[in-house]
Amino acid sequence: MSPDLYFALTLLVRMAVTAAFLIAATVTAERAGPLIGGLVATLPISAGPIYIFLAIDHGAHFVGESALGSMVTNAFNIAFAVTYCLLAQRRSLIVSLAGAFVAWALLSYLFGYVRLGVWATIVLNIVALAAGHALVAGLRHVQFPRMRTYWYDYGLRAVMVALLLGVVVTLSYHIGASASGNLAVFPIVLSSLILILHPRVGGPATAAVLANAVIGLGGFAVATLVLHLTADALGSVLSLILTLAVSVAINLLIFFARRKGKSA
Repeated sequence: MSPDLYFALTLLVRMAVTAAFLIAATVTAERAGPLIGGLVATLPISAGPIYIFLAIDHGAHFVGESALGSMVTNAFNIAFAVTYCLLAQRRSLIVSLAGAFVAWALLSYLFGYVRLGVWATIVLNIVALAAGHALVAGLRHVQFPRMRTYWYDYGLRAVMVALLLGVVVTLSYHIGASASGNLAVFPIVLSSLILILHPRVGGPATAAVLANAVIGLGGFAVATLVLHLTADALGSVLSLILTLAVSVAINLLIFFARRKGKSA
Protein backbone atom coordinates (compact mmCIF):
# COMPACT_ATOMS: atom_id res chain seq x y z
CA MET A 1 0.00 0.00 0.00
CA SER A 2 1.37 3.41 -0.96
CA PRO A 3 2.07 5.95 1.82
CA ASP A 4 -0.49 8.38 0.36
CA LEU A 5 -3.23 5.73 0.27
CA TYR A 6 -2.39 4.61 3.80
CA PHE A 7 -2.58 8.20 5.05
CA ALA A 8 -5.93 8.73 3.30
CA LEU A 9 -7.45 5.53 4.72
CA THR A 10 -6.26 6.17 8.27
CA LEU A 11 -7.49 9.74 8.05
CA LEU A 12 -10.97 8.56 7.02
CA VAL A 13 -11.07 6.14 9.95
CA ARG A 14 -10.01 8.91 12.33
CA MET A 15 -12.67 11.25 10.94
CA ALA A 16 -15.38 8.59 11.37
CA VAL A 17 -14.38 7.78 14.96
CA THR A 18 -14.29 11.44 15.94
CA ALA A 19 -17.67 12.15 14.32
CA ALA A 20 -19.28 9.25 16.19
CA PHE A 21 -17.89 10.53 19.49
CA LEU A 22 -19.21 14.05 18.85
CA ILE A 23 -22.70 12.80 17.98
CA ALA A 24 -22.96 10.78 21.19
CA ALA A 25 -21.84 13.69 23.32
CA THR A 26 -24.00 16.36 21.72
CA VAL A 27 -27.14 14.22 21.82
CA THR A 28 -26.59 13.98 25.57
CA ALA A 29 -26.17 17.74 25.74
CA GLU A 30 -29.42 18.42 23.88
CA ARG A 31 -31.53 16.12 26.02
CA ALA A 32 -30.19 17.07 29.43
CA GLY A 33 -31.08 20.77 29.61
CA PRO A 34 -29.04 23.99 29.50
CA LEU A 35 -26.72 23.33 32.45
CA ILE A 36 -25.62 19.81 31.55
CA GLY A 37 -25.77 20.66 27.85
CA GLY A 38 -23.43 23.62 28.26
CA LEU A 39 -20.99 21.64 30.39
CA VAL A 40 -20.95 18.61 28.08
CA ALA A 41 -20.32 20.93 25.13
CA THR A 42 -17.14 22.21 26.80
CA LEU A 43 -15.64 18.79 27.39
CA PRO A 44 -12.89 17.85 24.88
CA ILE A 45 -15.47 16.35 22.52
CA SER A 46 -13.78 17.32 19.26
CA ALA A 47 -10.40 18.48 20.57
CA GLY A 48 -9.73 15.24 22.46
CA PRO A 49 -9.69 12.90 19.46
CA ILE A 50 -7.74 15.49 17.47
CA TYR A 51 -5.07 15.58 20.17
CA ILE A 52 -4.87 11.80 20.27
CA PHE A 53 -4.06 11.73 16.58
CA LEU A 54 -1.64 14.67 16.87
CA ALA A 55 0.17 12.70 19.58
CA ILE A 56 0.34 9.62 17.38
CA ASP A 57 1.70 11.60 14.46
CA HIS A 58 3.99 14.11 16.19
CA GLY A 59 4.73 13.08 19.77
CA ALA A 60 4.38 14.57 23.24
CA HIS A 61 6.32 17.81 22.77
CA PHE A 62 4.20 18.80 19.77
CA VAL A 63 1.06 18.11 21.81
CA GLY A 64 2.30 20.25 24.69
CA GLU A 65 3.02 23.20 22.44
CA SER A 66 -0.30 22.76 20.65
CA ALA A 67 -2.11 22.88 23.99
CA LEU A 68 -0.86 26.42 24.61
CA GLY A 69 -2.25 27.47 21.24
CA SER A 70 -5.56 25.84 22.16
CA MET A 71 -5.63 27.74 25.43
CA VAL A 72 -5.25 31.04 23.59
CA THR A 73 -8.09 30.17 21.24
CA ASN A 74 -10.23 29.04 24.18
CA ALA A 75 -10.44 32.69 25.25
CA PHE A 76 -11.77 33.52 21.79
CA ASN A 77 -14.34 30.73 22.15
CA ILE A 78 -15.59 32.42 25.31
CA ALA A 79 -16.04 35.60 23.28
CA PHE A 80 -17.82 33.54 20.60
CA ALA A 81 -20.30 32.14 23.14
CA VAL A 82 -20.90 35.50 24.84
CA THR A 83 -21.45 37.34 21.56
CA TYR A 84 -23.98 34.73 20.43
CA CYS A 85 -25.81 34.83 23.77
CA LEU A 86 -26.23 38.60 23.65
CA LEU A 87 -27.29 38.73 20.00
CA ALA A 88 -29.62 35.72 20.21
CA GLN A 89 -31.92 37.44 22.68
CA ARG A 90 -33.42 39.48 19.85
CA ARG A 91 -31.68 38.55 16.60
CA SER A 92 -32.04 35.76 14.06
CA LEU A 93 -29.88 32.66 13.81
CA ILE A 94 -27.89 34.06 10.90
CA VAL A 95 -27.17 37.40 12.56
CA SER A 96 -26.36 35.85 15.95
CA LEU A 97 -24.07 33.13 14.62
CA ALA A 98 -22.40 35.47 12.12
CA GLY A 99 -21.76 38.00 14.88
CA ALA A 100 -20.20 35.30 17.05
CA PHE A 101 -17.87 34.24 14.25
CA VAL A 102 -16.93 37.84 13.51
CA ALA A 103 -15.91 38.32 17.15
CA TRP A 104 -13.94 35.06 17.07
CA ALA A 105 -12.22 35.86 13.79
CA LEU A 106 -11.36 39.41 14.85
CA LEU A 107 -9.71 38.23 18.06
CA SER A 108 -7.88 35.46 16.21
CA TYR A 109 -6.59 38.01 13.70
CA LEU A 110 -5.49 40.54 16.32
CA PHE A 111 -3.73 38.02 18.54
CA GLY A 112 -2.26 36.22 15.55
CA TYR A 113 0.50 38.84 15.52
CA VAL A 114 1.36 38.36 19.20
CA ARG A 115 3.33 35.46 20.63
CA LEU A 116 1.78 34.82 24.04
CA GLY A 117 3.62 32.97 26.77
CA VAL A 118 2.05 30.84 29.47
CA TRP A 119 1.35 33.64 31.94
CA ALA A 120 -0.07 35.99 29.32
CA THR A 121 -2.34 33.19 28.10
CA ILE A 122 -3.56 32.51 31.63
CA VAL A 123 -4.35 36.20 32.14
CA LEU A 124 -6.15 36.34 28.78
CA ASN A 125 -8.41 33.46 29.80
CA ILE A 126 -9.10 34.88 33.26
CA VAL A 127 -10.13 38.23 31.76
CA ALA A 128 -12.28 36.57 29.10
CA LEU A 129 -13.95 34.29 31.66
CA ALA A 130 -14.63 37.05 34.19
CA ALA A 131 -16.05 39.43 31.60
CA GLY A 132 -18.00 36.69 29.85
CA HIS A 133 -19.56 35.34 33.02
CA ALA A 134 -20.63 38.81 34.11
CA LEU A 135 -22.30 39.45 30.76
CA VAL A 136 -24.26 36.20 30.45
CA ALA A 137 -24.90 35.13 34.06
CA GLY A 138 -28.49 36.30 33.84
CA LEU A 139 -29.18 34.34 30.65
CA ARG A 140 -28.55 30.84 32.04
CA HIS A 141 -31.96 30.07 33.49
CA VAL A 142 -34.32 30.14 30.50
CA GLN A 143 -36.69 27.17 30.45
CA PHE A 144 -35.52 24.68 27.82
CA PRO A 145 -38.38 22.96 25.93
CA ARG A 146 -38.33 19.35 24.78
CA MET A 147 -37.27 18.93 21.18
CA ARG A 148 -36.95 16.24 18.58
CA THR A 149 -33.63 15.57 16.89
CA TYR A 150 -33.69 14.46 13.24
CA TRP A 151 -31.33 12.15 11.42
CA TYR A 152 -29.85 14.93 9.31
CA ASP A 153 -28.78 16.73 12.50
CA TYR A 154 -26.42 13.84 13.15
CA GLY A 155 -25.11 14.08 9.61
CA LEU A 156 -24.45 17.81 9.97
CA ARG A 157 -22.44 17.35 13.15
CA ALA A 158 -20.56 14.35 11.79
CA VAL A 159 -19.52 16.19 8.63
CA MET A 160 -18.50 19.36 10.51
CA VAL A 161 -16.26 17.69 13.05
CA ALA A 162 -14.87 15.15 10.58
CA LEU A 163 -13.80 17.95 8.26
CA LEU A 164 -12.21 19.81 11.17
CA LEU A 165 -10.23 16.73 12.15
CA GLY A 166 -9.11 16.14 8.58
CA VAL A 167 -7.96 19.74 8.19
CA VAL A 168 -6.04 19.84 11.48
CA VAL A 169 -4.33 16.47 11.06
CA THR A 170 -3.36 17.20 7.45
CA LEU A 171 -2.17 20.76 8.06
CA SER A 172 -0.33 19.88 11.27
CA TYR A 173 2.63 18.77 9.16
CA HIS A 174 2.88 22.25 7.66
CA ILE A 175 1.58 24.86 10.11
CA GLY A 176 3.33 23.80 13.30
CA ALA A 177 2.21 23.02 16.84
CA SER A 178 0.74 26.34 17.93
CA ALA A 179 -1.47 26.81 14.85
CA SER A 180 -2.57 23.16 15.07
CA GLY A 181 -3.65 23.82 18.65
CA ASN A 182 -5.56 26.90 17.52
CA LEU A 183 -7.48 24.91 14.93
CA ALA A 184 -8.08 21.96 17.26
CA VAL A 185 -10.46 24.03 19.39
CA PHE A 186 -12.27 25.84 16.60
CA PRO A 187 -15.84 26.24 18.01
CA ILE A 188 -17.29 23.40 15.99
CA VAL A 189 -19.34 21.88 18.84
CA LEU A 190 -20.78 25.23 19.91
CA SER A 191 -21.61 26.06 16.29
CA SER A 192 -23.37 22.75 15.68
CA LEU A 193 -25.45 23.17 18.83
CA ILE A 194 -26.46 26.66 17.72
CA LEU A 195 -27.37 25.53 14.20
CA ILE A 196 -29.55 22.73 15.52
CA LEU A 197 -31.12 24.32 18.59
CA HIS A 198 -31.78 27.92 17.53
CA PRO A 199 -34.36 27.17 14.79
CA ARG A 200 -36.16 24.68 17.09
CA VAL A 201 -36.23 26.29 20.54
CA GLY A 202 -35.37 29.92 19.79
CA GLY A 203 -32.48 32.21 20.56
CA PRO A 204 -32.95 32.75 24.33
CA ALA A 205 -33.21 29.02 25.10
CA THR A 206 -30.18 28.23 22.93
CA ALA A 207 -28.31 31.10 24.55
CA ALA A 208 -28.98 29.48 27.94
CA VAL A 209 -26.91 26.47 26.81
CA LEU A 210 -24.09 28.71 25.58
CA ALA A 211 -24.24 30.83 28.73
CA ASN A 212 -23.71 27.71 30.83
CA ALA A 213 -20.88 26.75 28.50
CA VAL A 214 -18.96 29.93 29.31
CA ILE A 215 -17.97 28.77 32.80
CA GLY A 216 -17.23 25.32 31.39
CA LEU A 217 -14.76 26.90 28.98
CA GLY A 218 -12.90 28.15 32.03
CA GLY A 219 -12.48 24.53 33.06
CA PHE A 220 -11.32 23.66 29.55
CA ALA A 221 -8.66 26.36 29.84
CA VAL A 222 -7.34 24.70 33.00
CA ALA A 223 -7.30 21.34 31.22
CA THR A 224 -5.27 22.68 28.29
CA LEU A 225 -2.85 24.28 30.74
CA VAL A 226 -2.39 20.91 32.42
CA LEU A 227 -1.69 19.32 29.04
CA HIS A 228 0.86 22.00 28.17
CA LEU A 229 2.69 21.59 31.49
CA THR A 230 2.68 17.78 31.65
CA ALA A 231 3.06 16.55 28.06
CA ASP A 232 6.87 16.46 28.04
CA ALA A 233 7.17 15.12 31.59
CA LEU A 234 4.49 12.43 31.47
CA GLY A 235 4.32 11.60 27.78
CA SER A 236 1.33 11.79 25.47
CA VAL A 237 -0.80 9.01 26.93
CA LEU A 238 -0.65 9.96 30.61
CA SER A 239 -0.89 13.69 29.97
CA LEU A 240 -3.97 13.27 27.76
CA ILE A 241 -5.64 11.01 30.35
CA LEU A 242 -4.87 13.55 33.08
CA THR A 243 -6.21 16.37 30.92
CA LEU A 244 -9.49 14.54 30.34
CA ALA A 245 -9.79 13.77 34.05
CA VAL A 246 -9.23 17.43 34.95
CA SER A 247 -11.81 18.61 32.41
CA VAL A 248 -14.45 16.14 33.64
CA ALA A 249 -13.69 16.85 37.32
CA ILE A 250 -14.01 20.62 36.93
CA ASN A 251 -17.30 20.33 35.06
CA LEU A 252 -18.66 17.97 37.70
CA LEU A 253 -17.71 20.48 40.39
CA ILE A 254 -19.48 23.24 38.45
CA PHE A 255 -22.55 21.04 38.02
CA PHE A 256 -22.87 20.18 41.71
CA ALA A 257 -22.13 23.75 42.77
CA ARG A 258 -24.88 25.05 40.47
CA ARG A 259 -27.34 22.40 41.64
CA LYS A 260 -26.57 23.17 45.28
CA GLY A 261 -26.97 26.89 44.65
CA LYS A 262 -30.33 26.32 42.96
CA SER A 263 -31.67 24.18 45.79
CA ALA A 264 -30.41 26.51 48.53
